[in-house]
Amino acid sequence: MDNQLAHIQDTIQSSLKIKQDILSNSTILSQVELAIQAMVSCYNNEGQVLFGGNGGSAADAQHLAAELSGKFYLDRRPLNAEALHANSSYLTAASNDFSFDEAYARIVEAKGKKGDILVAISTSGNSSNIVEAVKVAKQKGMIIIALSGNDGGTLKNISDINIIVPSNDTPRIQECHILLGHIICEQVEKALFS
Repeated sequence: MDNQLAHIQDTIQSSLKIKQDILSNSTILSQVELAIQAMVSCYNNEGQVLFGGNGGSAADAQHLAAELSGKFYLDRRPLNAEALHANSSYLTAASNDFSFDEAYARIVEAKGKKGDILVAISTSGNSSNIVEAVKVAKQKGMIIIALSGNDGGTLKNISDINIIVPSNDTPRIQECHILLGHIICEQVEKALFS
């Protein structure tokens, strides 16, 4: 039982340390500010924000899209935000008929337009279906905000705004993604509706 308690404490300490590293990293904080500014500008121009991820990052994508399309703190009009995997019939059909690597790219091709934002979430920065979606979004003139970890992976080189969590531990990266995503959603809401 003592080993279990020690592990729980170590995990919490590890999470706190990464958050402290983010708090003291001016590059990461400035990228978060740029993400907020980009979203505010997008919404002021009647744009939309699309979110893409896999597994836990897909859950984060849907969670953050809901914060924008529903509400964060304020009762206000909904903002146009959607997770790319939200239509499971589309996702399974496109994955079956084409490939899983192409499924997100195809929905970005259908929905995205110049000035819209794609939030690409990948803890490694290398998820091939996310990378392919980013390539299509770039061709359409969309702004890419990447939430990643490790060294930023492939996304670092093809995204406009890079929020890279300084860790290679997937659960800790995902915890930071939702924290930073919440901050972005709160500040976007505040800027548009306060």
